[in-house]
Amino acid sequence: MAAIFKKELRTYFTTLTGYVFLGFFVLITGYFFIAQNISQYSANYNDVLVSTMIMFLILVPVLTMRSFAEESRQKTDQLLLTSPVGINSIVLGKFLAAVTLYLIAIIITAVFPFILNRYGDIDVSATVCCFMGYFLMGSCLISVGIFISVLTDNQIVAAAVTFGALFLLVMIDNVAAAVPISRSSSAVFASAVVLIVAFTLYSSTKSIPLSLIFAVIGLAAAIGAYLLKLPIYDGLITNVLSKLSVLSHFENFYLGVFGISDIVYYITFSGVFLFLTVSVIEKRRWS
Repeated sequence: MAAIFKKELRTYFTTLTGYVFLGFFVLITGYFFIAQNISQYSANYNDVLVSTMIMFLILVPVLTMRSFAEESRQKTDQLLLTSPVGINSIVLGKFLAAVTLYLIAIIITAVFPFILNRYGDIDVSATVCCFMGYFLMGSCLISVGIFISVLTDNQIVAAAVTFGALFLLVMIDNVAAAVPISRSSSAVFASAVVLIVAFTLYSSTKSIPLSLIFAVIGLAAAIGAYLLKLPIYDGLITNVLSKLSVLSHFENFYLGVFGISDIVYYITFSGVFLFLTVSVIEKRRWS
């Protein structure tokens, strides 16, 4: 893993990708720092971090689009797949390299709250907590970008799809507020989730009996809960989407609240997409 990590991190700085990412990150953060802290005489740097989240839609695709797409295009992915390095190590090495570059950008811009603290009085603990949430949320989005990069051999396609996926993640709270809340809609949603999981189970195990058993039991439970009028279907879609929102889990960090559940959510979120990335590569390796 260390070899992959060093190679990827070196690549970021031997091409324009790393410098473009760092340059725009610092530029955009500096703009909001001046506009919201200096011009408004505000000592709340957390507002700057919230405002700069919009740049993730552009910078994360730029950072992750070549992770695996470029390897596939140049056919160098075959060297990786046949190397003694495990798939888990390859994926984790690429992920950690991208996250390290992101962390470097955060460390550079950390000079801004130091300036505020030098000439004012900021809430240091709340700012540090917000930085932690900011880092964890960005890492989640990077894991999504890496997963999408492994699905194609075209960097432009990877960047465009990543942009769309991140946009949906950012807008998920708005989607949650607009979805139907009827029990019948919730039942259809639960049934669809069961079928998706059953299909995923089949894709991973190639076991038709196991997938069918899961689908039958899951659908029976979903229909039974609907017929018995269990309260689980009251606003189910809205509740699920709200729990999945990357922004809603950032709110506690913004307020300076160190929530274990939010940390577990971000780590789990990243872990799921890294697992999916490994699964795609494994399937491609043995096909």
